[in-house]
Amino acid sequence: MRYSIVHSTTYQYDRPITLSPHILRLRPRCDAAQSVYHFSLDVDPKPLQQSETINLDGNTLTTLYFPEEPLTALHLTTSFEIETWVTNPFDYLLEPWASTLPIDYPATLLNRLQPYLGGWGSNFPGLDPVAVELSRDIWQETEGNVSAFLWALNQRISSTCQHIVRETGDPYPPSLTWKTKTASCRDLTVLFMEVCRAMGLATRFVSGYHEGDPDWEHRHLHAWAEVYLPGGGWRGYDPTQGLAVGDRHITLVAAPNSRDTIPISGSLKTGIGATSQMDYTLTIDPISEIHP
Repeated sequence: MRYSIVHSTTYQYDRPITLSPHILRLRPRCDAAQSVYHFSLDVDPKPLQQSETINLDGNTLTTLYFPEEPLTALHLTTSFEIETWVTNPFDYLLEPWASTLPIDYPATLLNRLQPYLGGWGSNFPGLDPVAVELSRDIWQETEGNVSAFLWALNQRISSTCQHIVRETGDPYPPSLTWKTKTASCRDLTVLFMEVCRAMGLATRFVSGYHEGDPDWEHRHLHAWAEVYLPGGGWRGYDPTQGLAVGDRHITLVAAPNSRDTIPISGSLKTGIGATSQMDYTLTIDPISEIHP
């Protein structure tokens, strides 16, 4: 699929302020799953300097340095075209030693996957006991088959929990999400990740967009998880919709935890205590379906 995407965000402050450097995570990844064309970023007021770096997870981070002049609003717009390539999310073969849970990772791979297995880099210290219990239930149901486990978990969360839009705030703890059965996409993603990690599966949090229903009046950022599968690499699962991630998902960034995928992060240099109101608009227009 090929899409045209425009994403605008405005912060309106209740008094004049100045800004410290801000980090944007709004440039989509360009890899085997998707190709980015004609990307542009417009910022008002214009920053003094703008730099782009690639972090450890391969994400593009844009740092904006602002002038000292006070301002009362900040407006950012990204626009681009993107082509997505994953028409079959199951076009891989697991390594024979990685088809049954728990996976016995080789030492060198296990060391590299540590940030994605919990502990350091996880959203919550230690494993959530509710996630551990859910992981055992699904492990027993699927007899430890890795592919069946992931599909069953994705379907269990999607069919059991009601999705709501919660525009701000950190993800809820997995136990709260599973108790209330009502959650945002980032809450459901963290629940999925925690259950996977309880079974020793390496996972990371993904922020991006989903094509969704073209008749929707409002569009929002979306979140899902990727699981590292030896023989398949990083593979996406969307527990909000019960889907394996294919060419209708557009990835911005991926990281071991949700905090490192926040689209815009920064603080005030002066005007501490000021309040702000955030508004945004997002359009996702399919241009053409590239693949049959």
